[in-house]
Amino acid sequence: MAGGRGGARRGAVVAAAALAVACCCMGVASAAPYYVGDGGGWSLSSASWPNGKQFRAGDVLVFRYNPLIHNVVAVGEEGYSRCTTPAGSRTYESGNDAVRLARGDNRFMCTRLYHCNFGMKMVVNAA
Repeated sequence: MAGGRGGARRGAVVAAAALAVACCCMGVASAAPYYVGDGGGWSLSSASWPNGKQFRAGDVLVFRYNPLIHNVVAVGEEGYSRCTTPAGSRTYESGNDAVRLARGDNRFMCTRLYHCNFGMKMVVNAA
């Protein structure tokens, strides 16, 4: 009899594990990729690109650009407003970078050739 009850517990544990895996997979499947700047890519005209779009935490921004003249730097509010790269900022330089959005404001800028000062920066808010 004790063996029968243990089998039920194992079945419940297996079912719970399967449910947890399914939930994780649904979360990944619901994350949407967004190509920054659409066909034009990450450029001096990308600042208004997020306008009218609804982003969620976990969505992925794909930055496509010429790495000889642009980069992508993820910064906080102060770095964004001053166009500076504080210590610990994440810099992307491949020309084809995927960045997963965190909940709240996600700030990005280009630090090459004073591009940030010319407006090559944007804020993406993820719910």
